[in-house]
Amino acid sequence: MAKKKTEARKMDIGIGEQDRAAIAQGLSHLLADTFTLYLTTHNFHWNVTGPMFNSLHAMFMQQYTELWNAVDPIAERIRALGHPAPGSYAEFARLSSLPDVESRPHKALEMVRLLAEGHEAVARTARGLFALVDQANDQPSADLLTQRLSVHEQSAWMLRSLLED
Repeated sequence: MAKKKTEARKMDIGIGEQDRAAIAQGLSHLLADTFTLYLTTHNFHWNVTGPMFNSLHAMFMQQYTELWNAVDPIAERIRALGHPAPGSYAEFARLSSLPDVESRPHKALEMVRLLAEGHEAVARTARGLFALVDQANDQPSADLLTQRLSVHEQSAWMLRSLLED
């Protein structure tokens, strides 16, 4: 007796397929930016030196931990919209608006500057999705974006404050 093939039920969460695809694509860029910034921050945590070592080492650890904890909710939101989440270095490199930081040693304040710029770039990526998310009436994605913006703007401010004379 042959088993009857079951058909997958079409997704109907109140957001059309075209909007879900566009939001998932935007969130994929946010995920790539977040992961790239995570990797850069962790790199700097490992390699920071100089008189600010203790404070920067601790700050970078706090920031990379927060970034690491952010990637899963972003990826899971993409999945909840019915799309696959990117998950390879090649995909992240293609999707991210942040450059891969050179592996050469950086001075401590150069690290701070690069991370501040990275947080600002991720904030721009998140902010750029709001019109689409709002138009699609996608409150869960809007909530996620609001949370990410708050973290990135505050982190950028704290890092920029270290660059003041």
